[in-house]
Amino acid sequence: MSDYKPTIGLEIHAELKTATKMFCSCKNDPDERHPNINVCPVCLAHPGTLPVANKEAIHKVLKFGAAIGAELADESRFDRKNYFYPDLPKGYQISQFLHPLVREGVLELPSGKKVRITRVHLEEDAARNAHEGGATLVDFNRAGVPLMELVTEPDMNSAAEAKEFAQELQLILKYLDVSDADMEKGLMRVEANISISKDKKLGTKVEVKNINSFRAVEKAIEFEVGRQAKLLEKGERVTQETRGWDDVHQKTVSQRSKEEAHDYRYFPEPDLPPMKISEVPEFSFENLTSELPELPSQKRERFRKEYGVAGEKLEIFVRDRKLSQFFEEAISEGNRWSDESDPNKIKDLTLNYITSDLVGLLNEKELPMTDLKVTPENFGELIKMAAKGEISSRGAKDILRKMAEGGEDPHEIAGREGLMISPDNGAIDSIVKNVINANTKAAEDYKKGKEASLQFLIGQAMREAKQQKIGANPEILKEIFLTQLK
Repeated sequence: MSDYKPTIGLEIHAELKTATKMFCSCKNDPDERHPNINVCPVCLAHPGTLPVANKEAIHKVLKFGAAIGAELADESRFDRKNYFYPDLPKGYQISQFLHPLVREGVLELPSGKKVRITRVHLEEDAARNAHEGGATLVDFNRAGVPLMELVTEPDMNSAAEAKEFAQELQLILKYLDVSDADMEKGLMRVEANISISKDKKLGTKVEVKNINSFRAVEKAIEFEVGRQAKLLEKGERVTQETRGWDDVHQKTVSQRSKEEAHDYRYFPEPDLPPMKISEVPEFSFENLTSELPELPSQKRERFRKEYGVAGEKLEIFVRDRKLSQFFEEAISEGNRWSDESDPNKIKDLTLNYITSDLVGLLNEKELPMTDLKVTPENFGELIKMAAKGEISSRGAKDILRKMAEGGEDPHEIAGREGLMISPDNGAIDSIVKNVINANTKAAEDYKKGKEASLQFLIGQAMREAKQQKIGANPEILKEIFLTQLK
């Protein structure tokens, strides 16, 4: 079965982050939990109502097109997609067919794979159904929300590549502020077209719907590739059909065959005039590209060059823009003090403490960066203290935890907790002598080769130093103990 090569194309829907719905002035609020609040005669399809296209939604789709270097339409229009949706009150959907806003772009993945984008068009979303006690309830808050649909060429050859594409697309949408693209909330939905073959000729395509997480993207495609391969190995044929992903049982299930596929009978939407995109100044390619922020691929390249960050640490910063901003501001603060003998010291310490300790604290407390009480200035100050040897590595970790709890200045915490390393070596020497005198058996055990006794003595000295409000570095204590125990 390993001889079969998968060929995968994706269709991805993303709800756009706009103030209002696609064809009316109702609020677009995916977090609204009260049903049928954001509704009006237009999105409920009352007789005699007319749609008006949302300029902000069109702008966002064109902006995305500019970000992927795609061809932007000079002229575009909306079409009626004639298909009965039980949760779309008009009984048809206003979408785009022959004249999409965006064509022929390319999205390059972090792995280097380039995936061609066939088209990106704009349409309205359907309502949300809830099935309770044998009845179906409909919440029309989502009906008419602007929905961007992206269709790729069948350029992906593994479940991992498809998952990587979906993740990179989500990042770009978030960077552009086009969509929050939260899959858990249903703001981004994925459908996969999958076929397998042993030669260059494409196999029979199967569409898989109801994929609502990145993990499900990978699992659904892996299952479907395996299912098709088993059929072919048994001499059976793959049926062209639409299947759904059953996340509970981790398998795809048949929904409808090709013979049941619908003829959507597209025709131009009579209530919306054609759009001359080139006549709108905000929609010019120059204006759209001038609005583009630093994109994920550009951030990766810059962080590699400027900070030498790579691998998973790099992806941590690319995935979380607020964390990457915090990192750069903390480095800027830390660089106010520099050690000419090691110019990378501040950068390396900042990188390590953020990606391990700070991220660890955020995960432990389940906090987003927006709720973090540590400021970049205080964090940079903490790094300076560690770099100058004013606090130990262990002390820095303890101080950071208290900073996260109360947002205090690191100097105040270090002073109060006795974590500042004392420049008075005489005081440290005295503590070491007292600990040796009070623990003669442990001292003798070490001299006889018991290494654990030395760690016990260092621990006692650290405790004594803390009680006296004297900071002590464990490595320095070790050196003093070794000298005195000789």
